[in-house]
Amino acid sequence: MTTDGGTAEGAVPDGGGTTDGERRRLELEKKRERYVWLYLGYFLFGIHIVAFVMIYAVRHAK
Repeated sequence: MTTDGGTAEGAVPDGGGTTDGERRRLELEKKRERYVWLYLGYFLFGIHIVAFVMIYAVRHAK
């Protein structure tokens, strides 16, 4: 037990603040997550285009 306000291991709690490195990591994570959603949207859109073309080809085949 300490009396200086630190923890038992001697580290001082940060008080809930984020460091500069952690803030940059969170920003990068958000950026990458946006890219994942964009790629997923383009992928799903592309699948629909291919499906419509295939449906058109099957219905108009002789």
